[in-house]
Amino acid sequence: MKHKKIFYFLSGAAILIIIIMIIIYTNLFGINITSNNINQVIYIPTGSSYEQVLDTLESKFVIKNKKVLNWVARKKNYPALIKPGRYIIDNNLSYVSLINLLRSGKQVPVKITFSNVSTLNQIAGKIGRQIEADSSRIISFFSDNSNFAGDGFKKENIISLFIPNTYEVYWNTDAKEVYTRLLKEYRIFWNDQRLSKAKEKGLDTKEVSTLASIIDDEASRSDEKPRIAGVYLNRLRMGIPLQADPTVKFALNDNSITRILKKDLLVDSPYNTYIHSGLPPGPIGCATIDGIDAVLNSEKHDYIYFAARADFSGYHNFSRTLSEHIRYASLYQKELDKRKIFK
Repeated sequence: MKHKKIFYFLSGAAILIIIIMIIIYTNLFGINITSNNINQVIYIPTGSSYEQVLDTLESKFVIKNKKVLNWVARKKNYPALIKPGRYIIDNNLSYVSLINLLRSGKQVPVKITFSNVSTLNQIAGKIGRQIEADSSRIISFFSDNSNFAGDGFKKENIISLFIPNTYEVYWNTDAKEVYTRLLKEYRIFWNDQRLSKAKEKGLDTKEVSTLASIIDDEASRSDEKPRIAGVYLNRLRMGIPLQADPTVKFALNDNSITRILKKDLLVDSPYNTYIHSGLPPGPIGCATIDGIDAVLNSEKHDYIYFAARADFSGYHNFSRTLSEHIRYASLYQKELDKRKIFK
């Protein structure tokens, strides 16, 4: 009888221990954090306190027992190991899994991309919408020559750093880190082959981007870019002003202009290639890869003029002589008048 009592006692104790262990395991490792979103995104800003992180978690998840979550976090010393960033969290997690993820700092990068931009303000706006650093911090960094002069850039040509592509960076990347990341990609892009071709043209990388940015604006047909590049390179070699309409629009700060008027050609700006020979001080936009490669692989010919075709096909007529060019330009001007396009 005595042995039976001991057996029952031990059995009861064992069952109780098992139940306690199950409760503990369920509390620590069971699904106790849920969300309506399959992959919930949370942002932990730089300098966030532990309490601020908890507030963020409570606003994004249904937490079964906040006291247990807090106990787990403190046991794992998370309050002293907060790592800022952008985290994508599964909608069903345990307290331990959540704290381990946040403690590890394994955030998910964001993708930044830019194209069809002509100013640093536009670029700063695009990047600032995707990372923690706002546009004002980004524009401030890229407006200070001292931040990149050592790498051969100036404020006038720093936009040539931005090779249109999609880049992955961490959300809490600051402006300097963005620059470092882009500089790395810039140096990869300007490989030995491209550098060699630029040298053959008598241009450095920033000058290639400057000319490419003009060509990008001139050409609505990509297959025509190498021929237009050839015209401008001929003019540079011969010392003839580029007389590129896109540079006038840039000087006037008005990209909506569809017809350049005679008065526009008089705008006093170093970017006005009608009154200044050679290339402008820097790109008039973020040059595309197509545009850059069009300069590097320009068509060899003896054209020094081109005018938009009057059929509005997006293509151009190319000329070797001024008289021929005037004839083509006149046809296009008449078509503009016919379509009542006066500015």
